[in-house]
Amino acid sequence: MSEFPGKLIVISGMDGSGKATQAKLLVEKLKSLNKKVETTDFPQYGNWSAVFVEKYLNGQFGTAQEVGPYRGSIFYALDRYHKSFEMKQWLEQGKIIVSNRYVSANQGHQGGKIKDSEERKKYLDWVEHLEFEIFKIPRPTINIFLHVPPEIGQKLVDKKGERDYVGGQKRDIHEADIQHLKDAEASYLYMVENYPNWIKIDCIQNNQILTREEIHQKVWEVVQKFI
Repeated sequence: MSEFPGKLIVISGMDGSGKATQAKLLVEKLKSLNKKVETTDFPQYGNWSAVFVEKYLNGQFGTAQEVGPYRGSIFYALDRYHKSFEMKQWLEQGKIIVSNRYVSANQGHQGGKIKDSEERKKYLDWVEHLEFEIFKIPRPTINIFLHVPPEIGQKLVDKKGERDYVGGQKRDIHEADIQHLKDAEASYLYMVENYPNWIKIDCIQNNQILTREEIHQKVWEVVQKFI
């Protein structure tokens, strides 16, 4: 049970699943119902608190495997800790926060680096302790996982064009590694099956991604049960 009157709705998902688009559509829907809404987007690219994340995704610390799940997770956790003070104020005011990615991204991408199921569980427990007990950031009311198979997601990422945080390239070190994406998918699905308030939304039908409106409708069917 959350200690705040507000709600924190996290949009998670595979690369190319349209997380930012679905977060935007959800915010518009909530505002149309006169809900008080705030948004967060992690990592906070361009903000000083995300500098280690940007260097990591640029490969400046080595490959994703060389950095490993624990060190990599700390980079992201510090960025969220920086934002958490403002988030707590919003939640105390009874607002709904829609977050594009959150701790869930660590649980997927970093947890996917660990193949052994017992070691992965140990890591996931460690992340929960780090973020929610040590840094005391707000716990999500719900994590919505947008599921797109990695092979399709990687092609969708390439349609985005160049991105500033990776020096104008199309893919960061996670998006460029199909095996990493498959491992992240396995970790995300583990979260859906084993952790409370994780709900999976399938975004593909007959090997084609659903329209943004169709996915939004699925998201809204879930969200309205929690607000």
